[in-house]
Amino acid sequence: MMPLYLNALGLATPFGAGKAVNADGLLRKASPAFKARLDPLIGREIMVGAMDCPLPELPREAWRHDCRNNRALLLALAEISADVDAAIRRHGGARIAVVLGTSTSGIDEAERALAVRLGQGAWPASFAYEMQEMGGIGEFLADHLRLGGPAFTLATACSSGGKVFASAARLIEAGLCDAALVGGADTLCRLTLNGFNSLESLSRGRCNPFSRNRDGINIGEGAALFLLTPEPSEIRLAGVGECSDAYHISAPEPSGAGAHEAMRLALADAGLAPEEIDYLNLHGTATPLNDAMEGLAVARLFPGGVPCSATKAMTGHLLGAAGAVEAAFCWLTLSGYNSGGLLPPHLWDGVQDPGIPALDLVAPGRTMVWNRRRHAMSSSFAFGGSNVALVLSREA
Repeated sequence: MMPLYLNALGLATPFGAGKAVNADGLLRKASPAFKARLDPLIGREIMVGAMDCPLPELPREAWRHDCRNNRALLLALAEISADVDAAIRRHGGARIAVVLGTSTSGIDEAERALAVRLGQGAWPASFAYEMQEMGGIGEFLADHLRLGGPAFTLATACSSGGKVFASAARLIEAGLCDAALVGGADTLCRLTLNGFNSLESLSRGRCNPFSRNRDGINIGEGAALFLLTPEPSEIRLAGVGECSDAYHISAPEPSGAGAHEAMRLALADAGLAPEEIDYLNLHGTATPLNDAMEGLAVARLFPGGVPCSATKAMTGHLLGAAGAVEAAFCWLTLSGYNSGGLLPPHLWDGVQDPGIPALDLVAPGRTMVWNRRRHAMSSSFAFGGSNVALVLSREA
């Protein structure tokens, strides 16, 4: 990969909005940001990672794209608007790409509109079909910023927000653009919650990744947006690895072969050996099959161990935005927002599953003695065997 850098980061999660708030929640407070929500269809309270921060309104002319997903994206954009404006002045709008990931788009708005349709016999005037189009998020941001470069959305389930980095890097390397806005957004909706419940994948409490007592995921929401360019800055996108094992529509390949391959390819792309990775952000869904295969893959690739944690135990699983947000957590860990050298902790009950190799799971408050060069990896594995791993590096 040609040298590419993550020059700016805007972030909104259940911790709140902004890099400082998220660094504090992730590294210093290090506690779950979950809330209990009664779901009538599921018939019980469930824990969700909901955002409480106010979301900006879309311009009136963009009403057909006015959904919570796009509002969350605008919140992330607000933090880096000056950087984006500078990039537009430098390169021109036609030379900036938009590559975003999602899995829900405006489904929540469609659910609410359908309830009105069923109750009153007509769709509400405020609802437009475009709100729920999966590609709407990429189209909206490009239109909002008046960008003319390539603009599209990836929807590969839980790997969407990670795969955008590979796609954007290829666009820049091919000379199709000079910079790219990459990231993702996903927000809570009943379709997702009830869908995972029908798969018997929702936890009955807080998720408990890699524990013998794990019983499923919590769903969360959030958005992350990066400015990716060849211009040097503090954090570099050092490597990307992608593969597809196509083992099953929803179940992971049991040996973790696809997960291992994606991480191996990311290391090779970065030109790094496993022992050079200082921190690994696990996919860590807390479902029985996913954690089991990921534990095998990590133990195989890192026989000497690697400090690792599953931050979904604090935010919930952000689905199509998870890969982007967890890359953002790696960015924060490597950056000046982490002057104390803290590692994101792994929150669980401490009960080891004998069927999973013991991993070096980070306890709260643990610090790392960094070398001059720092390297973090983040992995995302999705339905259908769509796998991606990213390596981020700080070189000074």
